[in-house]
Amino acid sequence: MAGNGLSEVAVREALKGVVDPVVAQSIVEAGYVKSVAVSGARVRVAIELPTPAHAAKGALAEAIEGAVKRVAGVSGVDIDWSWDVVARGGPVAIGRAEGGAQPVHAGPQLGGAGAIAEPRMASVKNIIAVASGKGGVGKSTVAANLALALRSFGARVGLLDADIYGPSQPTMLGAVGVTPSVTEDKKMLPVEVYGVQMMSIGFFLGRANAVVWRGPMVGKMIQQFVEDTVWGRLDYVVVDLPPGTGDAQLSLTQLIPLAGAVMVTTPQEVALIDVLKAMDMFKKVNVPVLGIVENMSGFACPKCGHHEAIFNAGGGEQAARDEKVPFLGRVPLVTEIREGGDAGRPVTVTAPDSAAAKAFRDVACRVAGELAKANLAKRALPVLTIT
Repeated sequence: MAGNGLSEVAVREALKGVVDPVVAQSIVEAGYVKSVAVSGARVRVAIELPTPAHAAKGALAEAIEGAVKRVAGVSGVDIDWSWDVVARGGPVAIGRAEGGAQPVHAGPQLGGAGAIAEPRMASVKNIIAVASGKGGVGKSTVAANLALALRSFGARVGLLDADIYGPSQPTMLGAVGVTPSVTEDKKMLPVEVYGVQMMSIGFFLGRANAVVWRGPMVGKMIQQFVEDTVWGRLDYVVVDLPPGTGDAQLSLTQLIPLAGAVMVTTPQEVALIDVLKAMDMFKKVNVPVLGIVENMSGFACPKCGHHEAIFNAGGGEQAARDEKVPFLGRVPLVTEIREGGDAGRPVTVTAPDSAAAKAFRDVACRVAGELAKANLAKRALPVLTIT
């Protein structure tokens, strides 16, 4: 307690008016304010953000300082920052699709009729699917750099390469020829690359070996990656899905509770048609669509600076508006991204100050923000009843 009416209560009351633009909530209501200490005329506030990849930390600092300084008797403000990623939390009940007998979403394991047990990958706070409607739009590149961008902010991150027929993450992250370790109880340990825990069928295949499997075998492989891999305590796991709306997507939505899906498209109409179909698939299995990333969004000539919209421009953003989902950002078509992926040295790691790396970090902030917003709002997990 201090003189002139200055108190912790007065400071907390003032902070109620500070709204985090990322989650659209008061920082008091959202639980950001962990402590307030008054020492004479100076105030120290401890703020815990819901993600380290917070896009508006600077603006939030100014708003907090301004609000506290308006309290009578305050001469100065100190802010101690920390973060703790908000988990999606809660079980997901299993249901059946309309007119059919196949379960369409089974986040947790079920111990019997109506019983809900520990979810798979329970040590992971948020599992993010990165998907596209068609191949060739740079989905795997976005998935790799999204994971690395989240890691660059300090988050604990994993990357699950679920593209069984075309696993490219070992190449993109420079882990070709690596073999995962196995525990005494026959569990696989993820390979750590650039600080990210990664698992891929590519670790078990030769460079030219094709996977010629029917759907049930694909589902079984993904189940092994989920259940037989020792995933650590992670804030985010990014899942690189194969293109389309097939067995791998359905297997994943049946196995684990996805926090949401990031859709990747190029701006041209052919890609947009397919990404809308993929979005519809996620809606049918009750996985929230976090937003759309427009990849290969314009090429700037490194010699003359001329900008050319090779794959058109603005299509991803327009699709986001039409579908009423967030637009997560544009990633340019630049040589550094392609070269980094081919060499196993992603641009987010090797050229963190480049425009391309900044684009991926901006996407990561928006993805993390959408997850934090949904989780803090305690969005009810979907429950499909058996009919």
